[in-house]
Amino acid sequence: MPLLPWADIDTVLLDMDGTLLDLHFDNHFWLEHLPQRYAELHGVSRALAEAELLPLFRQHAGTLPWYCTDFWSRELKLSVRDLKREVAHLIALRPDADVFLQALRAAGKRVVLITNAHRDSLSLKLEKVELAPYFDRLISSHDYGFPKEDQQFWFALQQDFPFDPARSLFIDDSLPILRSAGRYGVANLLAVRQPDSRGQAKHTEEFAAVEDYRLLATELTAGKA
Repeated sequence: MPLLPWADIDTVLLDMDGTLLDLHFDNHFWLEHLPQRYAELHGVSRALAEAELLPLFRQHAGTLPWYCTDFWSRELKLSVRDLKREVAHLIALRPDADVFLQALRAAGKRVVLITNAHRDSLSLKLEKVELAPYFDRLISSHDYGFPKEDQQFWFALQQDFPFDPARSLFIDDSLPILRSAGRYGVANLLAVRQPDSRGQAKHTEEFAAVEDYRLLATELTAGKA
């Protein structure tokens, strides 16, 4: 991970799931818990449940409905909100993410959470992990009607929370989203090497990747800000 030009960074934009929070909760929910509960609630086999669900997931991936609990509740005829609460004990902060957030605040950076998570999901996670005090704003892409993969999200963000892309850092575990931010002009981009603590480290292609938030915090507080 290269040294960041902290003196030239005023605004830090941070994703939530897989970036600040362990992606294990989301992966477990969508790939294990939801198919099992869908099978139970609709009286079908687990195999049939997966055969019905996985094509739907692929169809909507990267679109705003994919991230919308209301959409999936209607589509699947169950309460996604309630089912998420059944496994909410799995929601967890990534190691030392809070140390990094504290360092950002101490350095006087503007810090904004930008997530594709629906407000229902965001609220549940904020109940379990105290993130809100670290941020100037908590923004869901549903507020704008466009996911972060879409350039219109970035235009809407700029209208809502004016920032200089050339003096900003954005960290996200999604490579398509990082590319979208890069097209908009965000100068400093970091991926996440291992979004799911129980999954494999991933190749982040053209992007440098965060592996240790404590190292980022140390770099920031060592006089480079």
